[in-house]
Amino acid sequence: MNRLKQLRRAKGYTQIKMQMLTGIDQSDYSKLENEIRYMTFEQCKRLAVALDTSMDYLAGLTDEPRPYPRKPSY
Repeated sequence: MNRLKQLRRAKGYTQIKMQMLTGIDQSDYSKLENEIRYMTFEQCKRLAVALDTSMDYLAGLTDEPRPYPRKPSY
């Protein structure tokens, strides 16, 4: 199971919930989760925020799922 699916299931989210959180269409999200498509930079960024992780973790560059400290948004 890939990290995207693992994180989504751990949060108890459905693919439809991910669509609502990220704006990524459910069918596109399914393709990302099943590794049929690669995610864009913007999609990776949205997914990392929605799943409370880092883009590096989603990309497989680190095994640490905790996100980096983020700037406060105003």
